[in-house]
Amino acid sequence: MRSLTPSLRFDDALLARARDIRACIFDVDGVLTDGSLYISEAGETLKAFHALDGHGLKLLAQGGITPIVITGRDSPAVRRRLKDLGLTHAAFGAHDKLAAAMPLLAALGLDWPQVAAMGDDWPDLPLLLRAGWACAPANAHAEARAVAHHVTTAQGGHGAARECCDLLLQANGRYEALLHGHLTTLDTNVPEGRA
Repeated sequence: MRSLTPSLRFDDALLARARDIRACIFDVDGVLTDGSLYISEAGETLKAFHALDGHGLKLLAQGGITPIVITGRDSPAVRRRLKDLGLTHAAFGAHDKLAAAMPLLAALGLDWPQVAAMGDDWPDLPLLLRAGWACAPANAHAEARAVAHHVTTAQGGHGAARECCDLLLQANGRYEALLHGHLTTLDTNVPEGRA
């Protein structure tokens, strides 16, 4: 078998800023999805999630960084996706995302310098401004991009969250070990559920 050296690279200063991150808060619409809302005649909201993002969230957890989801909407589709990924730290229907974040961070024993946040619009600004490291997708609103430490090359719902996860794992020195673990078997690296 050929050897594998990670090909993904980020700026050293950006990695240094994210080195002490222990949890990352993710928005759903516009971050884990492309922001489109498909509403059926029965009123059911359908959402499309990208497999790269899902696997990134699972890798983040395996790397010791807790994924947290805080979303302004509540839907069976989002709850199902998070369950499939094994994510347990979440707030649904959060109109005040800062108020929703505080008890989740307290339960984890974390302060804002240890937390990253990824959002795409005005409701995410209170989190992005307090987080020790802030990220926005390429297609985020201008105000979210302006306060982010990193704007992804990928758009929301199309691998932007995975880019965020990869950067945090590299900053914390866990990326390469997780990558090499996948060369042997996925069974020891990936918890139950699909990416």
